[in-house]
Amino acid sequence: MNPRKAIPAAALLTMTIMVAACGAQGDERTTGEKAPKQVTMNEQQAIDRAEEIIHQAVDGMSPQPKPERMGGAPVGACTARDDHGPDDRVQVTVVYKLTGVPGTEAQNLVRQARDAWLKQGHKHNSSGEVDWAGPFPAVYMRTESDDFWMDAVTGVLDRAKGEGLASLKVTSPCFLPPGKASAAGSAAPAAFEAPPADDPAARRALGHSSRIYDALEVSAAPTQPGEGLSTVRGGAGACVHHTWSTVPLTREEGARAVARAQAYFRSEGWRVRPIPAPQDAPALAAGHPVDHTVAQVAVSATGTVRVAVTVPGVHGPASEDA
Repeated sequence: MNPRKAIPAAALLTMTIMVAACGAQGDERTTGEKAPKQVTMNEQQAIDRAEEIIHQAVDGMSPQPKPERMGGAPVGACTARDDHGPDDRVQVTVVYKLTGVPGTEAQNLVRQARDAWLKQGHKHNSSGEVDWAGPFPAVYMRTESDDFWMDAVTGVLDRAKGEGLASLKVTSPCFLPPGKASAAGSAAPAAFEAPPADDPAARRALGHSSRIYDALEVSAAPTQPGEGLSTVRGGAGACVHHTWSTVPLTREEGARAVARAQAYFRSEGWRVRPIPAPQDAPALAAGHPVDHTVAQVAVSATGTVRVAVTVPGVHGPASEDA
């Protein structure tokens, strides 16, 4: 067996946690939001609401799992924007894995989460029905009243036996913390800073971006404000982000470019999953099997393909350049 192809269930969960902890949530809205929205709430209200949505799914489950909170500080910089501009908004992401039940119950727990959220009036955010015939379904939904988004995902524990581990994630809309006057302030979020020039995580991020660029086979656009390399610090550590965009493309060209990126990721053993998005704006997230880098590739509302690469462990032991 090729070890690069063997990715345990923890890899999918780690991918979710790492992005949340570093303030770069893998938010499905990154492909569709054209301008910052003015949402009024504070951090604690956002966390409380996310926890409420988690409990809506879990409290009535049978067998009753044990929800185990994953990740560190749930508050991070807003990345659900499509205007390339600086942004003082933040958003909250809360992730739980559901333990204490047999692995064969994972699909059942995902289904129960779906049913409980539907009973609360929440909506699916993708057009296609979940493939319940497979052993590892995933559900993507949102709250209509306040635009929180949630996933119920089955990570793979033992594919041969059909055993998995269910996890739930809730992401708030972007909102302005108290004291911020506008969603497009004059400075980037304080959590962001330039990484050192010789930082190994920065080199890995640039290396991954270079290979994604080759796979897309599309010209890159000039660097826009808010793009480039940055370090994001949070309660669970620090990560390096590299973000960039292609030139604007037609709908068909953008879809083909994302498909080429997906083929590249799969050929290299990355764990790939689609991000629910409009049919004319395909998007995907991928997790590297060795260095735990997370990449997102998505067609934006302006026709560009936007790429975000997140590398963990800025000050930890440097692993091999990917």
